[in-house]
Order: sequence, then structure tokens, then C-alpha cells
Amino acid sequence: MTERLVVVHPDAAVVAEAAAARLLTRVLDAQSQRSPVHVVLTGGSVGIATLAAVARNPVRAAVDWSAVHVWWGDERFLPDGDPERNETQARDALLRSLGDALPAGNVHAVPAPGNGVGTPEQAAALYAGELAAFAPGGAATPAFDVLMLGMGPDGHVASLFPGHDALAAEGVSTVGVHGSPKPPAERVSLTFEAIRAAREVWVVAAGPEKAQAVASALSGAPVTQTPASGVCGLERTLWLLDAASADVTG
Repeated sequence: MTERLVVVHPDAAVVAEAAAARLLTRVLDAQSQRSPVHVVLTGGSVGIATLAAVARNPVRAAVDWSAVHVWWGDERFLPDGDPERNETQARDALLRSLGDALPAGNVHAVPAPGNGVGTPEQAAALYAGELAAFAPGGAATPAFDVLMLGMGPDGHVASLFPGHDALAAEGVSTVGVHGSPKPPAERVSLTFEAIRAAREVWVVAAGPEKAQAVASALSGAPVTQTPASGVCGLERTLWLLDAASADVTG
């Protein structure tokens, strides 16, 4: 049975620092057993703060970044280099600072519009092909060692929003998203099937506006209402929260 662990830290800054330390430790532990290691990054304020904390942490020098592959759980369907893309923010926070230690071919960004990619569905299909190319034994995705997710106040994870058709996607690893309640309206997301194929899934959340969604997800609310309730890892599901997001009394 999958282990679920909820860890509460004092504030968002500590959540980011703790998540960064855990991520580096997890990567190092995984590298002692296998290669390559696959990590899925998330955007959002805490997700990007976590990457910035990784960049500052001296333990990052112990990681063999040449054997780490980086993916994203979702992406805004915006042009390459747009400051609102999760990829752009991750490059600014961490990836660029790694330099040549992290080969360019190990960074798997979701295709942006242009160069024949005109819709989120086309980008999703291309990303699904990229995922499958690095998957073992005909699987749809790599065996992600860590898949990090943020969570919105409405309980969405990746770009899987309450009430949206993408919640029901089956037999595919990625999906195009239209009509996102949070701009931009068009996005690309991993599906629940892809998320649940990860060894470990981590949800990082902070702020009082997240408290009701955290409580709903942890109590097992329907995924149509609170998508975060549907995420779990094959081996472990870890919730890294600050005190405000874990407090449902306020």
C-alpha cells in the first residue's frame, strides 16, 4: 500500500527549503540504485522557490546531473521564453545555474506554440511521444523518481481543474487543456494516469487560501470537486505544507 505522509512546516519559505533538501536527498538516494533518475518539476510560487533553494544548496554539487532527466507536470501553452512558462521560470531559478552539468538533452520541455505546433493537443501528443521514448518496456512514461505538484486554492494540480474534461482522460499520458479558470486558458498537462505512475508524488502548498482544498483532498473528496485528492505515488505520497495551509480552523 502506498505510504502517505503529511509534513507541516512553519511557513512557505521553510516549505521551499525543506522540499529542496528532500529533493536533493531523494535524487542522491535514487542515483545510488539506478541511472538515470527522472524528476518532474512544478511551477507556482512554492515550486519555483523550491528550485531556487536547490540552486543555493551546496548539496547540489553531489548530484550527477548528467544522469538526471527533468520533466514538467504541466505547462502554459505560451511561446518559448515567455516569462509565464513553468519552463522559463525553472531555468531562471535553477537549471541555468547548473550550466553544462545538466545536458540540454536531459531537459524535456513541453513544446511551445510555433514550428508546426498550433494547439495544446498537438503539444500534448508530442510530449507524450517524448515521455514514451524514455519509458521502460513499452510504458507510457518514465518511472519518475519524484513528481512534484503545486495545488491551487480550488484544489487543482498540474492543469487538471475541477469539473474539466481532462480529469477523465484515460489511456493517455498527456492532455490538452482549454478554458482554464486561471490564465492562460490553454495548457498542456500530465493526466492522472501519468501522475500515478511516479514512484513518489509530492504536493507542495502554502497559504491560508489553500487550507480548505488541502482538507478536502486529504479527506478523499471526489476528484471532480478537488482534483488533488486523486494524486498518489506508487511508493509514497508526500504532502509538504505550511501551517496556514494545514489549518482548517481559520
